[in-house]
Amino acid sequence: MTNDGSSEQSKVAKVLGFFGVPVLAQSAAQFRHNFVADEISSKVRLFCSSDIFWRLLEDIERSPVGIQQWQEQVHSAFIYAGSDVDALRKLARKLTGDKEATLNDMNRSARDMLVSDGVVGFCGVMAGVSLTPSDANVDHSFLLYSSTRVATNIISIGQGAVFSKLEYQGITVFFSTTKEIIDLDAKISTGVFDVRDHVLSAVPIVSYIRWAFTEHWHAPEINASLVVDDPVLKQSYGFLNFQEFLSLMRRHRFSTNVAFIPWNWRRSSPAVVRLFRENPEAYSISVHGCDHTSAEFGSSDRQLLCWKAKQALARMDLHESRTGVHHDRVMVFPQGVFSEAAMSVLKQTDLIATVNNDTISVDLHPLAITTSDVWDIAVMRYSDFPIFTRRYPWEGIENFAFDALLGKPAIIVIHHDFCGDGCLKLIDFVDRMNTLRGRLNWRSLGEVVSRSCRQRELLAGVMEVEMYGTELRVQNPSGQPKHFVIRKREHDPSAIKCIHAGSRQLSWKFSGSQIDFELELKSYESTTVRIKFHEIGLDGRSEENLSYKIRTMMRRYLSEVRDNYCIRHMPSFVSRHFKVN
Repeated sequence: MTNDGSSEQSKVAKVLGFFGVPVLAQSAAQFRHNFVADEISSKVRLFCSSDIFWRLLEDIERSPVGIQQWQEQVHSAFIYAGSDVDALRKLARKLTGDKEATLNDMNRSARDMLVSDGVVGFCGVMAGVSLTPSDANVDHSFLLYSSTRVATNIISIGQGAVFSKLEYQGITVFFSTTKEIIDLDAKISTGVFDVRDHVLSAVPIVSYIRWAFTEHWHAPEINASLVVDDPVLKQSYGFLNFQEFLSLMRRHRFSTNVAFIPWNWRRSSPAVVRLFRENPEAYSISVHGCDHTSAEFGSSDRQLLCWKAKQALARMDLHESRTGVHHDRVMVFPQGVFSEAAMSVLKQTDLIATVNNDTISVDLHPLAITTSDVWDIAVMRYSDFPIFTRRYPWEGIENFAFDALLGKPAIIVIHHDFCGDGCLKLIDFVDRMNTLRGRLNWRSLGEVVSRSCRQRELLAGVMEVEMYGTELRVQNPSGQPKHFVIRKREHDPSAIKCIHAGSRQLSWKFSGSQIDFELELKSYESTTVRIKFHEIGLDGRSEENLSYKIRTMMRRYLSEVRDNYCIRHMPSFVSRHFKVN
């Protein structure tokens, strides 16, 4: 990577670091010296601005052996727009071989970008996806128009390209016409990353890194689950009929997790229980709060949070004992509300992770969440206990596709009212998800969490794996034995009680801000790794006096009146009068 001291070069280095790619930053003069002196030991992947690349090409062509060295020493190049528009234009014409090629400013009416599926293996899950970018993509960007067939448009608007695959002397050059590179250290005020605000600064460089570097961090598979919040397990809940929904899952290839309110543990219908028990590949349930009262996990009172957590898990165990329906030990926060204290308490329970839309806590002074945090497989800022992020369908197929490009699981959330049109919008969305490049593995929410990790091959037969939840399914899909080096972020090693792989207890070591342990798997062998933390050292403080019990019961029944009757028959009345959740 040529280092011109610009902020964009620093951003490039951060993105490379995020994917675990080693970076050698050199000045343009250093790179030219090493290049001419033939001191480059292996083929390089070059990142630089169009200003520097233009000057580099001039130097290459002045040297008698410059072209030969270029071909021998460079694997490919990623070029982004510099500050010199004239150099950018001359470079575009040189690379396309079209003296009439033009660069036009993007305008704010530019819409409907298309990510090409014409470069095999390059754009991954994003290939073939169309999206409507926000105005944030327009500034400092250009549209390249060329009449030659040399260029392959990777991201285009109409006939113009904003990201292209070109060639210089037989070496592939990926050419971005935007000046911006995504800043992974930037704080996200909403806690939610929307790729529509960052198409040109994010998609090109991520796609190139995944294509150019075999040793980058990546997810071994793409997992998905649809989560429906709140329903009681009765034949119908609002617009959701569980028997009919099962037929839809079978026809359209998806699975559903019900975020189940533990307060309802005695209220499940035997017929629906049987449906869940007989179809575990389709239906699963997770833990949705405790009583689902307002901000119940937004408290800073650790004793109260302890009681809530223990009560929720005790009720889920009673429900499982009563019905035989296994529950995923994953917490879905009611209304998305949580505190730092809640994450710390939940880590010391049997829960393996949390799943949530929101990533910013409700504390008076919440932790800052950055782009890097939400790009990760799960947000790990809170006591090293993960928040796996989920999205609504209205956030767009492009956001789910970009999440998958990063290695994140696709967790979709709806409420029963999204099925009010006979599930037409939902099925259309699921069908579009299933047509994305790269096979989606629809699983229970617990399986999605326990199979979510990122990995890279260190040496032949040696895999490094980063673990996020407190449970991880590790698989060796090859015909040869493999050694796995597993790491997990952990700042408080004293909290760990033990680590098991199946029935085997593993030794581990602490280094810096992470723990490391190793295991060997035979060919085609798999195992589940579990990290057990010391239990909460609090007795918990109950708030369940008679008044609380009555208010909670009224809240739950009013919610069901709203969902089963009012929303179905009087939606305008509900919007004015019912605010219960």
